[in-house]
Amino acid sequence: MLTTLNTTYTDTRAADLAWALGREPLPALATLDLELSGAKLQLRLLGASHQVLLEEECGGCSETVACIPGSSTPLPLGVAKRNGNWEYEFAARVEVLSPGSFAGRAQELLALVSEHPHGLAGVFPGSPHAFTAMLAQRHEGQVHWRTWHAYPQDGQLVATRTRVGARVPVPQPVAG
Repeated sequence: MLTTLNTTYTDTRAADLAWALGREPLPALATLDLELSGAKLQLRLLGASHQVLLEEECGGCSETVACIPGSSTPLPLGVAKRNGNWEYEFAARVEVLSPGSFAGRAQELLALVSEHPHGLAGVFPGSPHAFTAMLAQRHEGQVHWRTWHAYPQDGQLVATRTRVGARVPVPQPVAG
């Protein structure tokens, strides 16, 4: 699903993004509700980037990547957490592209996400290449999502990957 977001472009640069786990739902400009083999997932586009809310048998999870006033947690390159019965893994990277490469990559990503049944993309007014896009799937019992945050003025594209799933117990050797 592709939408034009009815707001001003809040994110100013990739370095302003922060990451948070467990935040309450923030006001969203666009949402996509999904049911992926028993997992309820809500993809949320914020004026300041994205939030994902997940509810499934092993528990819930809320991920926020956005310009969060007062946040002291910058966007990490990677996070791995265990919480109760579930595991959470997050990774982020910043790509710096030339103007021509940036425009091509933006068009490619927007086409991929907008045509996918589990995709949500929002374009900010003022630039066809200023966008936030999200894509979710369930694979081998785990929920995965990817996001892209575009900053055309700096030629920066922030890509994130997240995996959430039930903890897999490690088999203990049998004494014999």
